[in-house]
Amino acid sequence: MAAIFRKIGTSNLLRGQAEKLHGKNFSTTSRKAKIALGAGAALAVAGSGTVALLHHSVYASDLILHPPSMPWSHGGLLQTLDTASVRRGYEVYKQVCAACHSMNYIAFRNLVNVTHTEEEAKTLAKEVDVVDGPNEAGEMFTRPGKLSDYFPNPYPNEEAARDANNGALPPDLSYIVLARHGCEDYIFSLLTGYVDAPAGVTMQEGQYYNPYFPGQAIGMAQALYNEIIEYEDGTPATQSQLAKDVSTFLRWASEPQHDYRKELGFKVLCLGAIFLPLMAYHYKRVFSTLKSTKIHYKK
Repeated sequence: MAAIFRKIGTSNLLRGQAEKLHGKNFSTTSRKAKIALGAGAALAVAGSGTVALLHHSVYASDLILHPPSMPWSHGGLLQTLDTASVRRGYEVYKQVCAACHSMNYIAFRNLVNVTHTEEEAKTLAKEVDVVDGPNEAGEMFTRPGKLSDYFPNPYPNEEAARDANNGALPPDLSYIVLARHGCEDYIFSLLTGYVDAPAGVTMQEGQYYNPYFPGQAIGMAQALYNEIIEYEDGTPATQSQLAKDVSTFLRWASEPQHDYRKELGFKVLCLGAIFLPLMAYHYKRVFSTLKSTKIHYKK
């Protein structure tokens, strides 16, 4: 028995000495670690600041005037596109933008029951001559357009488009809203943002100053002016109205399922508000008994 107590005392003594040594080493190490961590943190902060300064010094978007956020009628969670504005926007595209810009991914059938009736869409399609074929003789022929045809391209190829626009390629507008930072805000601001170049800025031939365009030098001349077209519904065709309508039309073209997506989301929220409390009640009713059950095992 005495031997056991002696062993216990010896082990406690050794443990106490180890703890003293460990505490001494830890205090010394922690002081060094604090110095090292402080130096490392200072270097990290200095390096991050240097990188941030270099990054912002060459950041291209600093030379871009970001478009302001506009109060679009379809901007809310439950707000849909203004169909009348989309139809007017198609008029702007057809009479102004279609001379240079294509919409290769939008067909006349997409207009049916959105902006036009089926008969109106067929009439619009028939106004376009479409090259088709070959026929039985192996020759290409021209026919009136159909609902299944896509909007016509103003140029036969990319080279012809560049040649007609001083080397600049007019972008396809099918998904232009989703392809630009700012979406329809950017399109509206760009179309209404043409101003004279500030002092000291010289524009090359065929270029125009627009602060919303990256680099400010854009190859597209100002396209929208007051009363440049006449709306079918009699809406005053001011520049801002034209830009607003064509921006709304391009939003629809980039996301034709815009209204359906919001409608489906609203239905999901309504169903969730009904069924989630029921599921929570059912879960509590079924599993509360199982969770509170005490099981005894026989030995």
